[in-house]
Amino acid sequence: MPTRQALSIAKLQRVQDFLFHGITQFFALSVLIALTGIIISLLINAWPALSTFGIGFFFSQEWDIVNGEFGGLIAIYGTVVTSLIALLIAVPLSFGIAVFLTELCPGPLRRPLGTAVELLAAVPSIIYGMFGLFVFAPLFAEYIEPALAATLGQVPGLGILFSGAFNGIGVLCAGLILAMMILPFIASVMRDVFEIVPPVLKESAYGIGCTTWEVVKNVVLPYTKAGVIGGVMLGLGRALGETMAVTFVIGNAHRLSASLFSPGTSIASTLANEFGEAEAGNHLSSLYALGLALFLITFVVLSSAKLMLNNMEKKQGLKT
Repeated sequence: MPTRQALSIAKLQRVQDFLFHGITQFFALSVLIALTGIIISLLINAWPALSTFGIGFFFSQEWDIVNGEFGGLIAIYGTVVTSLIALLIAVPLSFGIAVFLTELCPGPLRRPLGTAVELLAAVPSIIYGMFGLFVFAPLFAEYIEPALAATLGQVPGLGILFSGAFNGIGVLCAGLILAMMILPFIASVMRDVFEIVPPVLKESAYGIGCTTWEVVKNVVLPYTKAGVIGGVMLGLGRALGETMAVTFVIGNAHRLSASLFSPGTSIASTLANEFGEAEAGNHLSSLYALGLALFLITFVVLSSAKLMLNNMEKKQGLKT
């Protein structure tokens, strides 16, 4: 027969377990509640603009505050293009940094270099923006843009992307600054997931004569593909929502141009520049509609990444 003390302890444990379950469930549900609240708030405030301009708001180039005509295409274009430029530059560099730190770096240098990469992630975005505006942009206009125009600008079909005046400030400059910002995030995540690969897998591959690149390609990447894609999505999320650094260097011009040298704008920079002074009505509602567009872009990107991971896992299961 259980003693009274044992029954009391068991009852206390059940109460503690019930409370623990309820508290953790509330924490998990609070994320969904907050997300639902954000979506509802954006929809309510964006509805006047969407009802006035319709779905064409997202495909119109107009942004005329005086006449009350608004469209989000230019800001959406700037957001997507600068983020893609940042990913095209940051992902290969981050991959190289992570591979070097985990597979090739001498022991005494591994910790200092890893710490330096992590410190870059702690630099405030406004510092990146000031660096981009006062240091990088003048050098970019004087040396890099002329070099790009003289090389890639002469390639048929590609030359239009690298044409125009050498101002330094523009979409390409914003993309490069974003690449500097997201590189430490992606590199840190890749390094961490590469380090969790069981040493016995890599040692077995080396034992049968594989090179370092073959080990990374055939062992490390398949084992850590979910973490690698997660790191890339983390960097993309930072690039899509970055405000201050982009506002400093993108030029903040509501003008659509095929040239990457031309000034442009993004959703985040438009919100930062105009939200505080926007009057109630279509202008303010259009800014909320841009925020909704940014949310939808992020949702689509993350959903696509999740579907891609699921398909990769299914294909791997069929192969095995």
